[in-house]
Amino acid sequence: MQQEIHRRLRVLPAVHEVLSRLEDDIEFSPFMTNERWLPRMTQCVRQVLQSARENINRSLADSYEEFEASLWTSLRDKLLKKLTSTEYNLQRVINATGVVLHTNCGRALLAPEVARFVSEQAERYSNLELNIKTGERGSRYVHVEELLCRLTGAEAAMVVNNNAAAVLLMMNTFAQGKEVIVSRGELVEVGGSFRIPEVLKAGGARLVEVGATNKTWRKDYEAAIGPDTALLLKVHTSNYRVEGFTHAVTGAELVELGEERGLPVMEDLGSGSFFDGASLGFPTEPTIKQAVKSGLSLVTFSGDKLLGGPQAGIIVGKRVFVERLRANQLTRALRVDKLTLAALEGTLRIYENGEIEDIPVWRMLSAPLDTLHKAASELVMALQPNQKIAVELKEDVSQVGGGAWPTVGLPTWVCAIRPVEGNVIELEEFLRLGPVAILSRIHKDRVLIDVRTLLSGDSEEIVLRLGQWDK
Repeated sequence: MQQEIHRRLRVLPAVHEVLSRLEDDIEFSPFMTNERWLPRMTQCVRQVLQSARENINRSLADSYEEFEASLWTSLRDKLLKKLTSTEYNLQRVINATGVVLHTNCGRALLAPEVARFVSEQAERYSNLELNIKTGERGSRYVHVEELLCRLTGAEAAMVVNNNAAAVLLMMNTFAQGKEVIVSRGELVEVGGSFRIPEVLKAGGARLVEVGATNKTWRKDYEAAIGPDTALLLKVHTSNYRVEGFTHAVTGAELVELGEERGLPVMEDLGSGSFFDGASLGFPTEPTIKQAVKSGLSLVTFSGDKLLGGPQAGIIVGKRVFVERLRANQLTRALRVDKLTLAALEGTLRIYENGEIEDIPVWRMLSAPLDTLHKAASELVMALQPNQKIAVELKEDVSQVGGGAWPTVGLPTWVCAIRPVEGNVIELEEFLRLGPVAILSRIHKDRVLIDVRTLLSGDSEEIVLRLGQWDK
């Protein structure tokens, strides 16, 4: 097989060979004769050839003679489609995976009223940095600071572009060239292999690890404090759990130690929440308000996880520390734009009004099991007339996602689909590569459609797409 693959790879033309052949092709003349199009043309040729290389093994179903004969036509058609496509790269997808905070799909969905507010701000001028009362320049942070302070009990607040940036800014402001003490059990790695030790290093701080992976005590921090210690940092392990023989020092305990030694204490809450999910049956997590009340100097958390807003790194805490962050030159490089602020303000106002059911993340996380059963049953019934698939209703488990509540499984109902002909790998790809990408998950010999994360109209599009399955 490998020998045949190499044989077919050798048939693929070089970029300059494709461009040369296209010079006399009338359909490509608008691109070939326009100097502004040539760079894009060359890039598209490279992409099409690379795609052909990556998928060369799929051609093995055809004979070598058939592959060679159709190669140019295939390359030409794909290239023409790519050049004439008017589709945006960023597209809507249907999330049928059941992962509520799906990082690859943009994490939290904005509430419809918030999305409308963002759209209004996007197409109009705004008072982003304008004090309308005085007519003078203002601060972009005022649009959300008062809201954040009321909701968290903090003295001051500001926003940067994500939570890692918030931690980076804290380290650069308060610990550059100095030591930061962190428990070994809290050296978190987040998506994309970004790790707390590397973020601290990028901020100019020197990491001092204390304790063990499973147990860290107050005395460990006490013993590590020295003349170069700048602050004590607590990192909430929101994307994993260490269970069993464990012990961790609370934020309140660290605050007490910090006050004794004259050191600020800061906490990265990760996917921090305004809402205590315990009332919905979730494990107890520290809320942002509780963290602030414990006396921490600064608390950081994400905007697009359990908060249910846009990507942002939110910093709340004591005014003296927030003001120092604002004065750091790095703040300008990490600041957020008007659309992020609009989305965050809109989301925060929903919380202030006590209408948490309007936050899509919490609506999905708290969806009643009987509601999910009804939705999945209706989807199964709609698909049963399709003779090319076998479909059944099954119980399964959804995930919170986004590094939040990693050990929590959400009971759900799914539509389990098996193709009568073909296999589930092909069916999953068929759904994903449709006019609107439908993202599902595979379990054993079934493609699962989890209704927990479906939005209005998604089921109808899934039924329509599966009606086109013809293997």
